[in-house]
Amino acid sequence: MSFKNKNFLIIGASSGIGFSLAQNLIEAEANVFSASRTQPDLPSKFLMWDAQNSDNQVFNELPAVLHGLVYCPGTINLKPFHRLTNEDFIKDFQINLLGAVSVIQANLGRLKASENASIILFSTVAVQTGMGFHASIASSKGAIEGLTKSLAAEFASTKIRVNAIAPSLTDTPLAKNLLSTPEKIDSSNKRHPMGRVGKSEDIASMAKLLLSDEGSWITGQIFHVDGGMSSLRMM
Repeated sequence: MSFKNKNFLIIGASSGIGFSLAQNLIEAEANVFSASRTQPDLPSKFLMWDAQNSDNQVFNELPAVLHGLVYCPGTINLKPFHRLTNEDFIKDFQINLLGAVSVIQANLGRLKASENASIILFSTVAVQTGMGFHASIASSKGAIEGLTKSLAAEFASTKIRVNAIAPSLTDTPLAKNLLSTPEKIDSSNKRHPMGRVGKSEDIASMAKLLLSDEGSWITGQIFHVDGGMSSLRMM
């Protein structure tokens, strides 16, 4: 996979999946631009950006051509449905969906200029596999899956590919409360057919493929990188 001198914007590269992907791309000699609330410990150009209070003027600092855009911000707001407020839903939609819409709109011209760009969004296993207490996050991430397919169709003529990755529980700072004790880790591992929760590197590897020239015929897909959670039932 050749990434040398290509330009990639990663929203949310300060930790977790975005950080792992940025590391991989930098090692492959790509030019990585990161945008988030916290500056990552990476040799990349940093832009201060917040999904809940977005200032898209910061993207004026980017080069005229982007070969890929990855939107990593997400939420884990697990509550019984009767305890979810309108504000909970609004916050999840703002971070998971509207932030992505805003970033893509702000950088669409740069992506078109590459004539072979890739956009990657993130969903969750909970969209396909019904899970209790996931009403708010599954709703907003379900919207991401709809956005992925709609944009893939609309952008195909400009050679921009759009795909989404739908992980199961992954060991990232966002999931720290769900994996805070050995007992919780063991229980989470056992729920997955592959016997463990995901690692950032598992998801970053798929994202790297979708950004690469080897992924140039893949668009409009939702990839369930979830240790078998969405499709397998073990005896």
